[in-house]
Amino acid sequence: MHLFQQYVDKVADIRLTVVGDRMFAVRIDGSPGVDWRRHYDDLTYTLISTPPEVAMAVRDYLDVFGLAFGAFDFGLDATGVWHWYECNPNGQFAWFPDAITGRITATIADHLQHPDRERP
Repeated sequence: MHLFQQYVDKVADIRLTVVGDRMFAVRIDGSPGVDWRRHYDDLTYTLISTPPEVAMAVRDYLDVFGLAFGAFDFGLDATGVWHWYECNPNGQFAWFPDAITGRITATIADHLQHPDRERP
């Protein structure tokens, strides 16, 4: 059996890292190919807002699976639609620029120290 993913005509990629109730959506631009992971040095990373319908859907996903962390990958098409590819329950984020990585790392540490505290 084979499983193939539908091709998305995308203008950018998005890695949405979720820690507890905090979401860090990073738009990834500059990939000359389909798979951005082959071109780290050619990419730019920008924190962006998560659309409310995407935020609700990923929150529901994590709740169903009992996860406090998820790294969701999306393709962004020219009309602004986010196309979901996958959720990595142990996805990486340390290759982002320090300003982004630091925020995620601090949120993970805070969540581990205070798992029941609501965050802004």
